[in-house]
Amino acid sequence: MPMVIFMIIFFVFILVILPGCRVIRQFERGVVFTLGKYSGIKQPGLRLIFPYFQTIQRVDVRSTPIDVPKQEVITKDNVTVGVDAIVYFRVLDPAKALLETTNYIYATTNFAQAALRDITGNFELDELLSKRDEISAQIKEIVDKETDKWGIDIENVKLQNIELPGDMKRAMAKQAEAERERRAAIIVAEGEKSAAKSVAEAAQLLAKTPGGIQIRTLQTLEKISSDPSQKTVIMLPNDVKSIFKA
Repeated sequence: MPMVIFMIIFFVFILVILPGCRVIRQFERGVVFTLGKYSGIKQPGLRLIFPYFQTIQRVDVRSTPIDVPKQEVITKDNVTVGVDAIVYFRVLDPAKALLETTNYIYATTNFAQAALRDITGNFELDELLSKRDEISAQIKEIVDKETDKWGIDIENVKLQNIELPGDMKRAMAKQAEAERERRAAIIVAEGEKSAAKSVAEAAQLLAKTPGGIQIRTLQTLEKISSDPSQKTVIMLPNDVKSIFKA
């Protein structure tokens, strides 16, 4: 008799309990279906279901990044650019994610593509380059609102690359070069203005100082005479007179 009970328990374990054991990992949730009908969510750990009557599908609830492929967009000022983005989302309701759409990742990606084209097309090129955060926030708001019915939360949207046409790149490079040359010319002009101002102040100071000009002339002659190269200095009588007078 004990042997019969043992055999019954053994067969129940082999045929019922063992096939019904499921391990749900910490970052997953198990969606249970009984005879094809949704019947609950299993939390992480070792869980039991009724085999042959119930099935379980695991759903990853971690933050998941998806790439939005490059989209050809015509901006508000009629410039064709290529824009791509990355979307971070998390499944908040695993049951809705499985029941409300056939493939929630594919559906989210497609809707993000449509939102990316619609939103970026409302901006001019300069705004598209300078207002990435604002554009990303608008895309996130639209996609998040649409995916709520699928039990999905859009955590963040980031514009990655904005590819400009070749002629536009060359035009922008020329514009940047012209701007650099303009700034360099301004810096040189300011330096010359400052130097001219200093020379003018020095000349005024020498003119006000008795014998200042003559002393400066003697210093210049001394520097010239110390150079071994041959030089010819022609001085007018008035210059000689003023020097000796000083």
